Amino acid sequence: MDISIVIPLLNEEESLPELFAWIKRVMDEHKFSFEVIFIDDGSTDNSWNIIEGLKEKHSEVSGLKFRRNYGKSAALNEGFKLATGNSVFTMDADLQDSPEELPEMHRMLWEDGFDLVSGWKKKRYDPITKTIPTKLYNWATRKMSGIYLHDFNCGLKAYKNDVVKSVEVYGEMHRYIPVIAKQAGFKKIGEKVVQHQARKYGETKFGLMRFVRGPLDLLSIIFMSRFSKAPMHFFGVWGAIAFVLGFLLTAYVLISKLVALSQGIRQTLVADNPLFYIALTMLVVGSQMFIGGFLGEMISRNAPNRNKYEISKKIGFE
Repeated sequence: MDISIVIPLLNEEESLPELFAWIKRVMDEHKFSFEVIFIDDGSTDNSWNIIEGLKEKHSEVSGLKFRRNYGKSAALNEGFKLATGNSVFTMDADLQDSPEELPEMHRMLWEDGFDLVSGWKKKRYDPITKTIPTKLYNWATRKMSGIYLHDFNCGLKAYKNDVVKSVEVYGEMHRYIPVIAKQAGFKKIGEKVVQHQARKYGETKFGLMRFVRGPLDLLSIIFMSRFSKAPMHFFGVWGAIAFVLGFLLTAYVLISKLVALSQGIRQTLVADNPLFYIALTMLVVGSQMFIGGFLGEMISRNAPNRNKYEISKKIGFE
């Protein structure tokens, strides 16, 4: 199969028939074999009935319905498991992503050699309360991840099938699939300017809290990708640094006190010296971080996926 299109949705009953008709027209024009996988993220409207109706009329439709709302990351993760196409697309169900972009993004994957192509909504039809935080968020993500995409949060993305089968998306991580893919070894990441449509039906499902959770999720991804298999490399190093600095400060305070006493100079009690408490705090924090790293190392070495590595090719093996 050429193309799988994974569409997470929540209460989008008005847009689904129009969206599928648009996708089918584009796919038929370019003679692609395709499937559309609708992931109903606990809708409370008539969305699932619409999907069932589409399935009865069109063999290309399949669907999955969650018992409750789990979020976009969970929907995409399940959709990726089901996708069988050589190219796997994600797009939103609200008609703001144009299926007209799919053929060119498919070409970029297989002719230009990209592992992943991310859409860039250069011209957006969103209120300023959404566009300004989005620009700040994208700037921070570029700096922290080293991936220079303009629009990490664009729902319209194209992946080679190997990419989606190699990543796990959970929590609020769907915004960072390019980061997760890069950490898995898929470094050929492209970008395409795509047309952004004004919302035709309903209202947005995303609030401002995503701009709080987003940077925290990015920190989590970067930390886990670098230190999940060797937590001692982080906790042990910083714990040792804190402990040594605390030890040196303690030695300085005590030696200063002893020198002052030997010279008959009156000095405050060691317990009244602020440096003593800073040193004590650093000793405690350093010890705790070192122990935390040691425990993390033990857990990591006993994890079932401790020797799981992404292998792109093999030769000479049955």
